[in-house]
Amino acid sequence: MFSDRKRRRAARRIKAGDGHALPRFRWWQPLQRTLFHLRLTGEAGQPETWSVDVRLWGDSDDGEVRARLYRDGVHQATSKLPARFPVTGGAIEVDNSGYGLKRCHYVTPDGQERQLTPDPASAEGRRARLDRDRPGVSRFVGAVTLLVLGVALVLGVPQIIEQITEIPPVAEHVGTFTSPFHLSGTANVALIVATLLASTERALRLRYSRVLDGGLFGDD
Repeated sequence: MFSDRKRRRAARRIKAGDGHALPRFRWWQPLQRTLFHLRLTGEAGQPETWSVDVRLWGDSDDGEVRARLYRDGVHQATSKLPARFPVTGGAIEVDNSGYGLKRCHYVTPDGQERQLTPDPASAEGRRARLDRDRPGVSRFVGAVTLLVLGVALVLGVPQIIEQITEIPPVAEHVGTFTSPFHLSGTANVALIVATLLASTERALRLRYSRVLDGGLFGDD
């Protein structure tokens, strides 16, 4: 759940929608676009479908990552991330990391929250289908990604600290540190690639840890 300060800042970023129709999710878009849906009951008892559309690589005109809110396929609002959209009975909170979305949840005034449902055509929807149809495989993949990120943290951070303490002003004030691990350049590249893939897989499930997914490369 967003803090009060984050909510106030998000409220100032909301721009009114122009009423255009929700674009169809194309087969080539899973790596650059994400789409989530939420079904609610309106004040008059009618069913409503709220959708959140995010272009993960940013908008084509300025590169800014924005969330667009639709109700029953009609554009209602746009906001830079992190975004918080008032909807029937609560609000939808959206935030991203360097690997995808890390939050897309419906939050009620009493603090209850639930994640929106990913569109079946999206990468998140396909990952959710794997979890539903092959739960054992899904758990195995999740365990592997955690293992990869843990290994990357253990092997990568000491090497980074060593490089930092080799900077003369730093070494003069705090001394030097010798990493117990020294991987080859090729091994370090492989470690970085594996870490990026693991964090991307976790982002497909809206899983995020500041330490595991952001600590090594400075994401927040």
